[in-house]
Order: sequence, then C-alpha cells, then structure tokens
Amino acid sequence: MFSKEKRADTSNGILFVTLFALAATQISQWQWVHQWGISPLIIGIVLGIFYANTLHHRMPEAWLPGISFTARRILRLAVMLYGFYITLQEVMMIGWIGFATASIVVVSTLSIAYIVGVHVLGMDKQTTILTGAGSAICGAAAILAFEPVLKAKGHQTASAVATVVVFGTLAMLIYPLVYQLGILNLDAHGWGIYIGATVHEVAQVVGAASDISQTVSNDAVIVKMTRVMLLVPALLFVGWWWSKYGNSDYKDTHEALTIPWFALGFLTVVGFNSFHLLPTSWVMMLQHLDQFLLTMAMTALGMETSLDKLKGVGIKPFILAMVLFIWLMMGGYTVVSLLI
Repeated sequence: MFSKEKRADTSNGILFVTLFALAATQISQWQWVHQWGISPLIIGIVLGIFYANTLHHRMPEAWLPGISFTARRILRLAVMLYGFYITLQEVMMIGWIGFATASIVVVSTLSIAYIVGVHVLGMDKQTTILTGAGSAICGAAAILAFEPVLKAKGHQTASAVATVVVFGTLAMLIYPLVYQLGILNLDAHGWGIYIGATVHEVAQVVGAASDISQTVSNDAVIVKMTRVMLLVPALLFVGWWWSKYGNSDYKDTHEALTIPWFALGFLTVVGFNSFHLLPTSWVMMLQHLDQFLLTMAMTALGMETSLDKLKGVGIKPFILAMVLFIWLMMGGYTVVSLLI
C-alpha cells in the first residue's frame, strides 16, 4: 500500500481519517459531551459509521488501504503508547487489595462473558470476547487491543463498543446514586477500589468517582489503571487460546500462535514511564497523541462498518453486556467487601 504508485492514495486515506478524528476530538470537548464522559474514541466510531452508511461512495476506492492501515497498524502503535498513562509506582500505591480486586474482576468477567455469550446466547466467539474485554478491562481501548488478535470484523468491534457506551454511561449515573442512598457498606477507600474495578472506561470511572469525592476519584483511577495493566496477560492468554481452540468453528486446522507484540510494547512503555525519564509535559503530550491515534483507529473501524452488518449482530451483545454489568456491580461489591 506504500509502493510508489499507491503511496499518495494511501496517505490521502490516512489524512481523510485524521480529519474525522480531529472533528471527534473537537466534539468531545463540548461541555455537555465532556460531562457525560463520552470519549473522542466513541465519537470517532459514531462519525465513522455515519460516513460508512451515507457518503462512503463519494470517497475514491484507492483511499481504502489508508483507512485499513489506520484501523490496524496505527491501532497497534496507539495501544503501545497507552502505557504512558501508567506507572508501576501508581499500581503499587493501592496495595495487594486493589491489585487482587482488579485481577479477580478481569478474570471472572471474561470467563462469565464467554460462558454466557457462547454457550447460553449462542453468540460468535469474537463478538463475545470483544464484549467481555470491554466490560472487564478498559472499555473501547481494550476492544481495540483485542480486535487484531481475534481478527474480528468491523461490525463485531462496533457492536462491542456500543455496549460500552450504553452500560458505561449507565454506571456513571447509578454509582453516585447508590453512594448517596448509603446502601453499600464501603468507606471512601473501598468506594474507590469498587468503582475503579467495575466501571468500563477510564473517563467513565473519573465521571462516576468525581461525583463522590476526590479521595474516591484518586483511588478509582489507580485501580482502573491496574485493570489496564492486566490487558497484557489477557491479550497473551487469549492470543494463545485463540490459536489453539478459538478458531475451530471456522476451519479444521489451528492457526499458529499469534503473539500480540504491541501488548509487550505496551508493557515496555509502562516500565519506561515508571522511571520518570521524560519531563511531565512530554508525557502529557504523548498521552494526548495516543488519545488521538486511538480516535483515528476507532474512526477507521467505523468507516468499515455498515448498519446491515450491525443489524446481523442483533440484540445479543447488549444482553450479554447487561449480564456483565449486573455482575460487575454485585460481584464486584462482593469481592471488594471480602478483601477489605
């Protein structure tokens, strides 16, 4: 796609996605959008899907490789750079309780997602795992990270992202209300661990926790970042499992193990960031760059998604996400209560 003859068209495709991502970033800064914790990633995929189902025929077909490059190669780079949001010191601050809670929530949620999605609802494995990853780890960013490992299609990724929007937003409304009612026996530290371990997106965690107190918000973000760290072992395990068993529905022979090197790159970046070798201003700049690259990737995936394919997925991903949402609220509280 970057041969001398195709380089210009591919670059035009990437630039085209970039313009949409800029629009998504600008929209995310509108006050009411920001208050609802709607990230530019979500806006990007909405804009991409809207374009794919209305004006896509106006784009030159030769630009398509640029969109594909953004949805896959730039995505991998963005996942690696996500490590600049985390340091090992922050993870250690919450102690073993926060780490244990995050680990139990991630493992149990992914397991429940697979059992309910595949064996109860009869969903395909890719949509099931993507939906589970969005609920278990870090919302849309986790779904994007799992997409290349599972070789998922655009509409499968889009449907999983849609569940994060619905139930993550619902969590932002319900958690502060439950706190005000005083029906859960948790102190500020416990509430921070509870929210960080069970709410979908980072922005949604901040939105839910900041409505309670600054102490809760600080603990919640650290626990949430711990869940993000668990993206790496989850990706490695799912990559191994998919190569051995996951693809058996599609062909008789198993594929070779797909090692998500970008996940190891993510872990390397976390380690590097933990030494604080870069000025804070540089780290913040890299965080903003990473957010934009993730928005580009999400927008490109949206541009590859037609509503007809989304209709084919049906209501099942939302039923699964609802089951997981109930588990996160009830099971997450049980885990935090037992450990504290």
